[in-house]
Amino acid sequence: MIAILGFVLAGAVLWAKMEIEIEGKDGWAAALPTWRIESHWLLDIFYGGRPLTGYHVWAFCFVFFFFHFPFFFNHGWTWQTELRIVGAYDLFWVVEDFLWFVLNPHYGWARFTRSEVWWHKRWFLGLPVDYWVLGGLGVAFVSYF
Repeated sequence: MIAILGFVLAGAVLWAKMEIEIEGKDGWAAALPTWRIESHWLLDIFYGGRPLTGYHVWAFCFVFFFFHFPFFFNHGWTWQTELRIVGAYDLFWVVEDFLWFVLNPHYGWARFTRSEVWWHKRWFLGLPVDYWVLGGLGVAFVSYF
């Protein structure tokens, strides 16, 4: 499990740094030339009320695809491995999103607040609710399976 977490952390740092270069001070692809759906009741249920953007759809698909890369080398598909991959994928996005703020010179730790981060609409104990839900599922899936 330590190796998986180390790999997830390294990948999250690299992706966060890349995304900081792409988005700069304008989080959640606010200034990118991409399509976006600002509101929809399904986004409220499944996406934390954030806008859905083309940038994020393709980023999420790309990362999910590459998390399945081990199947092409030495693993046949199993439910156990799939759940570990989904858990690692969840952890990747929680860590990457947090690092986007911490490493971004336009934000940093001090601006990681509900009032500064408009795209995280629901917070609990100082963190976006998504971090608690996806982080908890990620740890459970990676450690249990």
